Amino acid sequence: MAWDFSTEPEFEKKLDWMREFVREEIFPIETLDLTPEQYARITAPLKEQVKEQGLWAAHLPPELGGGGFGQVKLGLMHEILGQSKFAPGIFGNQAPDSGNAELLAIGGSPEQKEQWMHPLLRGELRSCFSMTEPGAGADPTLLTTRAVLEGDEYVINGHKWFSSNASRADFLIVMAVTDPDVSPYQGSSMIIVPTDTPGVNILRDIPVMDHSTVHPQLEGGHAEIIYDNVRVPKSNLVGNPGDGFKLAQQRLGPGRIHHAMRWLGQSKRAFDMLCERAVSRYAHGSVLADKQMIQDWVATSAAEMQAARLLTLQAAWTMDQVGASNSRNEIAMIKFWGAKILHDVIDRAIQIHGSLGFSGDLPLEQMYRAARAARIYDGPDEVHKATLAKRILRGYEAKDVPTEHVPTRAAAAQKKFAQYLDLATAND
Repeated sequence: MAWDFSTEPEFEKKLDWMREFVREEIFPIETLDLTPEQYARITAPLKEQVKEQGLWAAHLPPELGGGGFGQVKLGLMHEILGQSKFAPGIFGNQAPDSGNAELLAIGGSPEQKEQWMHPLLRGELRSCFSMTEPGAGADPTLLTTRAVLEGDEYVINGHKWFSSNASRADFLIVMAVTDPDVSPYQGSSMIIVPTDTPGVNILRDIPVMDHSTVHPQLEGGHAEIIYDNVRVPKSNLVGNPGDGFKLAQQRLGPGRIHHAMRWLGQSKRAFDMLCERAVSRYAHGSVLADKQMIQDWVATSAAEMQAARLLTLQAAWTMDQVGASNSRNEIAMIKFWGAKILHDVIDRAIQIHGSLGFSGDLPLEQMYRAARAARIYDGPDEVHKATLAKRILRGYEAKDVPTEHVPTRAAAAQKKFAQYLDLATAND
């Protein structure tokens, strides 16, 4: 099947507008020390400009308040938005809200969409996806948080952590075990829990390596939460009982590729800084751009980024054609490969800047810490590699003799072409 990443001229104009908008209107915000109130005032008119361009919440179909662009176009858009951590929010598709909106779009009832999803899309509410536990991270079959149905209410008890954005969220989507007597893949469910529900105890935001030192007051944090006899209506169940794993995969698949798309923009920004430094810095008789080691960094980075870009677009195109559930190999591949390239390009950019690159006078140190986190969230590299390898290996059968064993192949070829070989011998 041929791949096609082409887009129409009208959309290319939208991308041009986005490039200038992000560079001229969003980049400057990064340098300001803002309170949440100041940030809201500055970004409100910017969000209106995005909406006027028809680019708000582009990850959802038009009937749900989004742009309906599809994954390939989203990839090209996120490549631009990924350059700044503020850009996704100003375009209405920041994590974890974008993934939660997609989850509610897939599994939510009409009432849930009206109460939670549409305000989320309009930017009136913030959300959190609360799944990870101290004993259940990369293996969610080990979840212990329970939700027991008592009359018309679910009673939730459990311990979660790294619940991103919980301390600023209006509601949480909690993954909990609703039926412990069946397979773990069929016994968990998603439940909407308003943050102010009695028994929701947000203990702290866990300090993490990539927590901003420049805008900590604007960060959502990664919360540790105790759910202590939390009661919510039965109607807060998303989808059906036992749909938790299915919904999680439908949510995390697009979320993972959106991360990879943003990494393209982030790595390109670091690459531009690397190249600018190379042609500007003079040392040991010439500019750094004349040094073969630096030339290797530039060439290697360019090739790796292009490979990551093509892998990402190919995964996006496959998702557009056959859906996320049938694109798991492509999504897993770009998740670990994109994270590696992001890290490596930023690392080279820091190295070429020396002490300046290591300092807070450039955005590279913050980018580097965030890049390291990319190899962990939404599943660590090792899990994606192992899962991908298992799927690939299912297509192969064990052989006592290797398929490409030359003596065996020669004997088969002798038999296949015997009449021709015999004729040639007789003619001799």
